Amino acid sequence: MPYILNIDTSTEICSVALFKGAGQVAFREEPEGRNHARVLLPSIEEMLREADVTSAALQAVAVSIGPGSYTGLRIGLSSAKGLCYALGIPLIAVPTLQIMAAGTVKSAAPAPEVWLCPMLDARRMEVFCAFYDTQLNELRAASPQVVNEDAFADVLAEHPVLFCGNGAEKCRPLLETYPNARFDYTPISARNMALIALQKFEQQQFEDVAYLEPCYGKDYVAAKPHVKGLR
Repeated sequence: MPYILNIDTSTEICSVALFKGAGQVAFREEPEGRNHARVLLPSIEEMLREADVTSAALQAVAVSIGPGSYTGLRIGLSSAKGLCYALGIPLIAVPTLQIMAAGTVKSAAPAPEVWLCPMLDARRMEVFCAFYDTQLNELRAASPQVVNEDAFADVLAEHPVLFCGNGAEKCRPLLETYPNARFDYTPISARNMALIALQKFEQQQFEDVAYLEPCYGKDYVAAKPHVKGLR
């Protein structure tokens, strides 16, 4: 069974997980703040040391590819690329929203007819979201969405929907009046990307280490600094 290193830095949580096939070998998580640049590589080193596994034993690296934090995604992907290039192993990309859906399937065990709607907080009343079935097949592609009372009325009229992820809690007051609306707040974790990564490894769905870019969800806009007295 392959050793696959899983990395998620798409939100404020930084997590890494080492799996051998479908079995978890070791795990590290830093839940507080956006310290990804400082903690990611030391966390990987500590985890491999704890598991008594050398980096040379890794057979692939899987990384959360977005949408998510611009800086977090770039840190995670650049670290994954560096490891893959140095070790000569393949790179696997896993959509962030699919990881969220996988965590909810594991924690909430929804019935087969339930649609999953992972939501990534994009500030104010905007989220990035997608729809999956309980087998993690994509039903609607990821897109930005301004949430109001009618945002998901068409789906909620036809299907029970389990809203999940770090954007679901703020949207609950607008959506909980629908009888088909349900909610789960399982945090995103690299542990929950492992089975998706394993399936991609077995199907040899690998990425180009040189050219893969994160999926930010929308264009990054840098704030223009303002210095008093200068124009």
